[in-house]
Amino acid sequence: MTKTRGHVVIVVVNLPVERDRRVIRECLALEEAGYRVTVICPRGANRLTRLPGSRSTDIRSFPQPLAGAGVLSFAFEFAWALCAVTTRLLGLMLRTRVDAVQACNPPDVFWVLALLMRALGRPFVFDHHDLSPELYECKTDAPKPAVLAILKWFEKMSWRWATAVVSTNESYRDLAITRGGVDPDKVVVVRNGPAVAEVAFDAAAAPADRHTVVYLGVINPQDHVDAAVLAAERLIGLRGNHDWKLVVAGDGECLPELRELAATRHLDDVVEFRGWLEADEVDALLNSATIAIQPDPPTKMAELSTMAKTVEYVARGLPVVAVDLLETRRTAEGAALYVPTGTPDELAKALDLLLSDSTARAEMSKVARRRFVDVLAWDHQAKSYIRLWDRLLGQTRKGYKSGSPVGGGDRPGSQRDTNQTVG
Repeated sequence: MTKTRGHVVIVVVNLPVERDRRVIRECLALEEAGYRVTVICPRGANRLTRLPGSRSTDIRSFPQPLAGAGVLSFAFEFAWALCAVTTRLLGLMLRTRVDAVQACNPPDVFWVLALLMRALGRPFVFDHHDLSPELYECKTDAPKPAVLAILKWFEKMSWRWATAVVSTNESYRDLAITRGGVDPDKVVVVRNGPAVAEVAFDAAAAPADRHTVVYLGVINPQDHVDAAVLAAERLIGLRGNHDWKLVVAGDGECLPELRELAATRHLDDVVEFRGWLEADEVDALLNSATIAIQPDPPTKMAELSTMAKTVEYVARGLPVVAVDLLETRRTAEGAALYVPTGTPDELAKALDLLLSDSTARAEMSKVARRRFVDVLAWDHQAKSYIRLWDRLLGQTRKGYKSGSPVGGGDRPGSQRDTNQTVG
């Protein structure tokens, strides 16, 4: 690489960048395409100043107050994040040229930076990770209309003032166009998910001693993992408890309650909790599993969001039992067996059906792997992402091929971001 094609600053505040697999992939794709990258994000435990696995991506971090609960706490966190990011961006602009800014939500407060960049005649990209209004409704028993109205207004401002919008799936793109009034030509879909080289896929992996049904991801209320545990109870009644087990891998605020639920229902012989896994452990678990389960309930948030765990399942050729959600179907297509609402009885019956049909599982596995390699892998998404930046910054290139997994080809160091909606 000789001359840089431009300096892009990426803002992400829900995680330190070293823990955000999507942003890592974006940074390294930009690097590979010849751009200089700086990330502004919360400070991680190791206080990194350079993105691991990158050649030159700098990290400008800031301390983040302890997360709390309640509207006032979230308002303080959002205000703090906006001030901290703005201060660091302005400091960076005083020292060097910044050609463009990309802000990732949540929160949806960085349209203020869009106003600054637009005033300077430079691009601002809104990387739309989550539906903040729907997420608030999903996490709150009694959503406050005023809070919901503010969130929707922030979201609309983020769409309105962006030079371009990166949506993580087609549903998010449709919302940007219909709810946000964005010109369709300004909205590009860039899905989440690993590159082909990131996935240690082993079609000949030795199966576990019993059929393994796996859940991999974060265990929070909206994830509905209790339905998977209760489905295990129902599955005992359908086929006994000798030839299968449910492995729950991940962590979250509901994990203690989930463990208690399994113990109270006397499911210790069929339900196993693995906790948060490292990358090699994720590969080993998914390569040896028989079926994966996605119990997310049919909320509006889940209907319109792509679950990262589903992409991870499909990447290993795992058949999936899932609730029939729009974006889940668009991700898995024929690699999943769908149930209407995700009740334990529905999930148990679907699991029993697949556990008893090896032919159907084999065909679904082929569909899953082909779907990942041909469409979903980051190798394809990176091309769309870089084409957008080349257009915004007036760059042309010949024979550009993106898709190396993460710059130098490093594997992820811990359980991937299967908790996030993803595209």
